[in-house]
Amino acid sequence: MQSVTARSDRFLPLSSVAAFDIATGPNQVSRENGKRRVVVTANVRGRDIGSFVDDAEQRMRDEVEIPAGYWTAWGGQFEQLISARQRLMIVVPMALALILALLFATFGNVRDAVIVFTGVPLALSGGILVLWLRSLPFSISAAVGFIALSGVAVLNGLVMLTFINRLRAEGASVDDAVFNGALSRMRPVLMTALVASLGFLPMALATGTGAEVQRPLATVVVGGILSSTILTLVVLPVLYRIFAGGVAPAPIKVAK
Repeated sequence: MQSVTARSDRFLPLSSVAAFDIATGPNQVSRENGKRRVVVTANVRGRDIGSFVDDAEQRMRDEVEIPAGYWTAWGGQFEQLISARQRLMIVVPMALALILALLFATFGNVRDAVIVFTGVPLALSGGILVLWLRSLPFSISAAVGFIALSGVAVLNGLVMLTFINRLRAEGASVDDAVFNGALSRMRPVLMTALVASLGFLPMALATGTGAEVQRPLATVVVGGILSSTILTLVVLPVLYRIFAGGVAPAPIKVAK
């Protein structure tokens, strides 16, 4: 038998099975979870990203009718902002609780620890006020500044209250210990506040690259330190005079 191989030299033009039309279209089709995705990017200047997204979503709800099967989602820096806020909701309470625990370990009683801890809200109020006066948004860098500010504010109160307790342990009355302690510790507290605030002042006034991150952090620290120092010199002695009463701290024992 002879094997016969079928061979065809006939070619079909592509136009006989398909039609082509030259038109403008996307050079890339992106997909997410099996669905098409279109990315629209924008740079935000002169305001914070959070308020920009809120305004954009409001205008989209009022002026844009999204067809069925379409959805919108915000990514980029806004997505990172949301993630950082969620972490800060855990970090900030933990930092404040740790500060209070360290104060309790230092003084050995809740009364003195809480009195010194009152410097934290005094400092936070000053930081918030200065942010509002400079029309700066509450950003992640500002939140980090509040955490750093809490430690500095507590340090001022710790220096003053330790000296007041030392005077009372040596036999001074409450009024004399509060007056002499506040007067004697005024210079160290003011020096600490001025050094810290002057060190952050160039960052608070920065206008170059990265200033949008530096300004909120430095502004919070400078404003909070100034308010905390002024209020600590006035409020903390008053609180100690009110809550300490006639109960003197244990005398300081010096080992020979």
